[in-house]
Amino acid sequence: MLIQCFASAPYLHEPHHNTLHRTLTKSPSSPFVSASCPSSSSSSSSAAAISRRREILLLSITTATCSILLPAPPSNSAVNTDFFELPNSGGVRALDLRLGTGATPDDGDQVAIHYYGRLAAKQGWRFDSTYDHKDSSGDPIPFVFTLGSRKVISGIEAAVRSMKVGGTRRVIIPPSQGYQNTSQEPVPPNFFDRQRLFTTIFNPTRLANGEGSTLGTLIFDIELVSVRH
Repeated sequence: MLIQCFASAPYLHEPHHNTLHRTLTKSPSSPFVSASCPSSSSSSSSAAAISRRREILLLSITTATCSILLPAPPSNSAVNTDFFELPNSGGVRALDLRLGTGATPDDGDQVAIHYYGRLAAKQGWRFDSTYDHKDSSGDPIPFVFTLGSRKVISGIEAAVRSMKVGGTRRVIIPPSQGYQNTSQEPVPPNFFDRQRLFTTIFNPTRLANGEGSTLGTLIFDIELVSVRH
């Protein structure tokens, strides 16, 4: 189900987006405020092109938060109405959409999650979703991994570590906590989605242009389904 930012769902009303906008434009620690470019004696036209690129990048991140894919609206038990930085996460920012009531995982536990993964640099393009992975009966298959195994991108582990079963959390993952190589999970099963994702994140030309601080920014909506100790 595709929910646009002007939908009637209460958790997508303007205050949340204003909060994210303030985070992106005012927070000095935000990885999205601007993309650093190498210094040079470029012409005024080059400076204008760089400025335009930054505007497009900011627009893409904003668009990514306005086109949200969620399995169900969160309950009114959510306590955080603003994005907050997760402790010891390397800059991962989170917004609790629904608080869980079950167990909290520890390192070594096997956890199962559902997620929607989007790439901010591609205007919030959804590159993968566990709700599209079906078993023989047509039910969605959750993504299962061992917490602390380092096989999964750090941003997802940081997000799940402080969740409770039944909770749903939206996280903005900076490139440093996202994909560092093409073998890190979760990996989109579709070849063309994988190719588009990794050729964008690891684009050598754009990295050389100083876009590494924003190029691999990810947005995940994560539901913690179960924990096995």
